[in-house]
Amino acid sequence: MRIVVGISGGVDSSVAAYLLKKQGHDVIGLFMVNWEERDGTCTAEEDFEDVKRVCNKIGIPYFSVNYAKEYYDRVFKYFLEEYKKGRTPNPDVLCNREIKFGPFLEQAKKLGADMIATGHYAKKIEKEGNFYLAKASDLNKDQSYFLNQLNQQQLSSVIFPLENIDKPTVRKIAKELELSTAEKKDSTGICFIGERNFKKFLKEFLPAQPGKILDLKGNIIGQHDGLMYYTLGQRRGLNIGGKKGGTGERWFVIKKDLEKNILYVSQGEDSLLFSNGLFASQMNWIPMIPKEEEFDCFAKFRYRQQDQKVYVKIIDNKNIQVDFYEEQRAITPGQFVVLYDEKGFCLGGGIIDRSYKN
Repeated sequence: MRIVVGISGGVDSSVAAYLLKKQGHDVIGLFMVNWEERDGTCTAEEDFEDVKRVCNKIGIPYFSVNYAKEYYDRVFKYFLEEYKKGRTPNPDVLCNREIKFGPFLEQAKKLGADMIATGHYAKKIEKEGNFYLAKASDLNKDQSYFLNQLNQQQLSSVIFPLENIDKPTVRKIAKELELSTAEKKDSTGICFIGERNFKKFLKEFLPAQPGKILDLKGNIIGQHDGLMYYTLGQRRGLNIGGKKGGTGERWFVIKKDLEKNILYVSQGEDSLLFSNGLFASQMNWIPMIPKEEEFDCFAKFRYRQQDQKVYVKIIDNKNIQVDFYEEQRAITPGQFVVLYDEKGFCLGGGIIDRSYKN
């Protein structure tokens, strides 16, 4: 079978490519450039050097393809629009749906691929002609959360070679093969921003609008740099510590008033940060919308969170209401709510529009 692997210059995709080659497949590495730097510094060049070293070591051909325009149009414009609305988007989820399983898949087909593969920690299971997404064996690294927007055609085309392997084993394989990526640090944060200062990066694209920081009684506490730089529940970087007359506890972002350009904060773990449910839209169901209109399941509201028991009410094909069994802190509009059953199968995911308190 000819398999085109999305190879990023990291250890996971390196080992995924090696495992497929070891199984006897005709493997091709395809490196995607999704972002072009304005200031001339480009980590993509360093990553591609690692790709060359890895592919030469394991003996597979490799290509580079530039999707910077597609990424800008399909992912980055949405990212900026969400920040303008005062929301906190998750572009990595969209990158999977719009790029890695979009133009990348098309390019792989041009190279004669029967399937594509990625270094994601996730499982794909086929039953009666339907494709299901499930959690990887290594629950600590499971990335099914980021794949919640994939459709049936996209899932049918992909292999996840790391579905039953844990991260320490991946590192061990890479070391034994003496791959240049064996000790490479995992990438963190938003894919195209990397290790840079987020606030500085965002300023290049959106004009900042400073405004007042108020407490819940309406007292002026300080000045914010622009609402887009803050997220619900945030406590670092507010620059309002040590205010006289306070309780001495840390300040938290409670809400944002876009119309008046006001950031509201409170001292201590304020109850206003907690909610009992949410509404989400743009639901993608895997493999299809459930027959029951209301049901219990589990949910994640951010990637690194433990599963939370919830009660889901389907409003229509694209909209749901999610009631929490336990109050949840800092539910953030723009992020994804991802649903799972008790066996770890991903039922789908949607974008959080708003939370509510009973």
